[in-house]
Amino acid sequence: QVQLVESGGGLVQPGGSLRLSCAASGSIFRDNIMGWYRQAPGKQRELVATMSSGGNTNYADSVKGRFTISRANAKNTVDLQMNSLKPEDTAVYYCNIRLVLTAGPPFSMDYWGEGTQVTVSS
Repeated sequence: QVQLVESGGGLVQPGGSLRLSCAASGSIFRDNIMGWYRQAPGKQRELVATMSSGGNTNYADSVKGRFTISRANAKNTVDLQMNSLKPEDTAVYYCNIRLVLTAGPPFSMDYWGEGTQVTVSS
């Protein structure tokens, strides 16, 4: 069982910055991918940024150059630094971890945080 706790959401003006943090606890496998997804009103949940335990990153095109993901594997934490925020970034942001088993048959499992609201408005 894995639990994810998010923090750092809030209200910010366009052009401002926020830093989201997520801490994972429980049975964390060595091979995993941690990251952030978001869901805006009336839209489907979408990937924002992820980073594997090996250091590989993946960003949505809409946030490249503005958002930076980082993680501390030993602490099971992942952060998202969000700069130059735009109104279209407004959404509930969810922390995600995908655990990957490499011993035996391939297997993966996703766990999600409860979400934190990010609102960008003047």
